Amino acid sequence: MNNKEDERVDTGVKEPYFWNPRTHEFLGRTASSWGLILLFYLVFYIFLGGMFVLTMYVMLLTLDDYKPTYQDRLVTPGMMIRPRGEAMEILYNTKDTESFDIYAQTLNNFLESYNNSLQVQNNDECPPDNYFIQEDSGEVRNNPKRSCQFNRSTLEECSGITDRTYGYQKGQPCVLIKLNRVIGMLPGKDGQSPYVTCGAKKEDSDAIGELAYYPPNGTFNLMYFPYYGKKAQLNYSQPLVAVKFLNISLNTDVNVECKINSNTLKTGGERDKFAGRVSFKLRITSPKN
Repeated sequence: MNNKEDERVDTGVKEPYFWNPRTHEFLGRTASSWGLILLFYLVFYIFLGGMFVLTMYVMLLTLDDYKPTYQDRLVTPGMMIRPRGEAMEILYNTKDTESFDIYAQTLNNFLESYNNSLQVQNNDECPPDNYFIQEDSGEVRNNPKRSCQFNRSTLEECSGITDRTYGYQKGQPCVLIKLNRVIGMLPGKDGQSPYVTCGAKKEDSDAIGELAYYPPNGTFNLMYFPYYGKKAQLNYSQPLVAVKFLNISLNTDVNVECKINSNTLKTGGERDKFAGRVSFKLRITSPKN
């Protein structure tokens, strides 16, 4: 008996890939195969989503609504000025009202919340040179916390009350300086409040002239610290220092640097050489004719 091997005839026709009517396969897989794959990925992504939600929930349980749980910050806060102009430059012409009106209006808007009437209404009159500590009682929150008054009149000649141009029209402009807010910061010890000093950079040392500070000595009184956060201390009024340039040279660029002086805060740290200081350019043009 002769054994004959089975012979397969190669017709040269390939099975369709997108849909095979003979095997009922779609893209090479049957309906049951596709169902198992989709079920696997559905369960897999539901599990990942659940893990993410659980992680976020546990993390949110560690957060405090009133203060950061972890606070990584510079040792010394930054400083800012008002008005700050473009690129930290204050440039104007004493004969051109429009050139300095924008600065006066900026200061008016900024100081509106410091009006004496609002401060008396919303904040407390505090004893100076002492921290205004308001601790919680265990789990009982001492909120909302009170704030000390910072009256606009404290800025005297730079308050805008007696001179609506803040000295800009006379060529004796006022610049307001503030420290950035840092929750819990205690910027002085032994009853010594931090204070601001300003001066010209070396090349402009002869051009800056005499300065006047308001409040006296340019102090940020200790009674405005510590800061407890925007949510806990709703009516907090950030303390300000005003610097008035009494006889600065006209028609020349004067590069000014102001810095904080404190027995607990250091300026120009390794992480940020501009910490605790701010620099700006001041140019007052005054035509001779």
